[in-house]
Amino acid sequence: MQSHDFDVLIIGSGLAGLSAALHLAPTHRVAVVTKRQLHDGASGWAQGGIAAVLAEGDSVDDHVQDTLVAGAGLCDLAATRFVVENAPDAIRWLQQLGVPFSLDEAGGGLHLTREGGHGARRIVHAADATGAAVQRTLIEQVRATPGITLFEQHTLVDVITAGKLGLKTAGTADRCLGAYVLDEAADEVLTFRAPHTLLATGGAGKVYLYTTNPDTATGDGIAAAWRAGCRVANLEFIQFHPTCLYHPHAKSFLISEAVRGEGGQLKLPPAAGGTRFMPLHDERAELAPRDIVARAIDFEMKTHGIDCVHLDISHQSPAFLQEHFPTILARCAELGIDITKEPIPVVPAAHYTCGGVLTDLAGRTDLPGLYAIGETACTGLHGANRLASNSLVECMVFARAAAQHIASAAPQALPALPAWDDSRVTDADECVVISHNWNELRHFMWDYVGIVRTDKRLERAAHRIALLQAEIAEFYANFHVSRDLLELRNLVQVAELIVRSAQMRHESRGLHYSRDWPERAAPAAPTILVPGKR
Repeated sequence: MQSHDFDVLIIGSGLAGLSAALHLAPTHRVAVVTKRQLHDGASGWAQGGIAAVLAEGDSVDDHVQDTLVAGAGLCDLAATRFVVENAPDAIRWLQQLGVPFSLDEAGGGLHLTREGGHGARRIVHAADATGAAVQRTLIEQVRATPGITLFEQHTLVDVITAGKLGLKTAGTADRCLGAYVLDEAADEVLTFRAPHTLLATGGAGKVYLYTTNPDTATGDGIAAAWRAGCRVANLEFIQFHPTCLYHPHAKSFLISEAVRGEGGQLKLPPAAGGTRFMPLHDERAELAPRDIVARAIDFEMKTHGIDCVHLDISHQSPAFLQEHFPTILARCAELGIDITKEPIPVVPAAHYTCGGVLTDLAGRTDLPGLYAIGETACTGLHGANRLASNSLVECMVFARAAAQHIASAAPQALPALPAWDDSRVTDADECVVISHNWNELRHFMWDYVGIVRTDKRLERAAHRIALLQAEIAEFYANFHVSRDLLELRNLVQVAELIVRSAQMRHESRGLHYSRDWPERAAPAAPTILVPGKR
């Protein structure tokens, strides 16, 4: 079995992971491990943009306040201010790397758009494919940087800790020593040893039946950190994006928040009256935060017995739509929808994991040597509901913060690590069982732990999760690991944490809405789960 030694091991190749790699590469030997190709994560799917205070008349305090309002009383003020204050520098760093942001034709500077929950235009974007533009640039930089070694088609099995290996001595703290990683091409598990391991594996949207996330979003880092003894926080707050394209031939295609920011209106289909409905739910109408818009759509769909609602931006000129939303315009046209003349059919879908591995302002987890950044982490920025376009900037700000902390750390002498025990064989029924369990999990999580929840639904989900965990644990202990098995193991673990968190919150706040607990309670407090404690 091969063994690799690096100064820093980064798991994940989205904006968070690649940013950290570029910050560290000048002085450290960096490994970037990603389970598919570099461009296959969620970052490249981001359409809207990156929030930063750049416009005259806007202010850090205003951006902080908008974030706190969206977060429904649960944002950590220090983390929020830290991200907002560092956001402009993050944008400038991307500009220096060559990201082709859209420019304002009148002033020549960056074009700023506005999205739901923001009181000002502060969204920097590259037309309606910001994430793709950013990722292309970062990938080019990473591939050209000598200090970075890339391992594509490599899947995290688990992080390695001194405690798990019996190397922890009395009176010393446990620490992360690296990770076991499945090399899919060779079908063997490799040992990566590093004094600093950084989890940047994204969220867990694939735990739900309908999601805007790519297939890679299986909660790998959250589950691995939990198994390593790290606390997680606020995992009941799953953001459902209000507007995912509803079409039988379109999978996970997001209709950007910016469509509503530029005047798009949500309406019932003609058969249900064809009327605009958001003003009946919130005075901010289509510009209300995502949780309010998603619940409003869910309410209207259930009230009228309809499969989707319509998002109409056809009052804008074709030239305007081509300039601002070329990707959406083209994709809808491929499916026979002309958004210059007709509305877009949309439904809510699981979009963003607001909670995650609990970290400090340097991205440190509870386990020395282990960091978590991006959607994998819970920094306190998002609270009970992420404000639109705050996620990409969080990735960059905490990537730099983690890199700076790693660069300042004293050298660590690590013990030799044992190879993975790979004497187990592949079971012939494994693929069938994994596929069945995956489908069962995603269906009952959608039905029982979705936009609207009840105590009874959560109990049902918890019962089914326990059965799945027992079955998966047997497979993991006795048979050769595969990516499908690892992803299912992680998804079921994160599903358990989501349900446990939801059961602990006896109120409705932000993205967590319970029919049994419809009022907001006081005081506001995060939901923190501790390994080994119920």
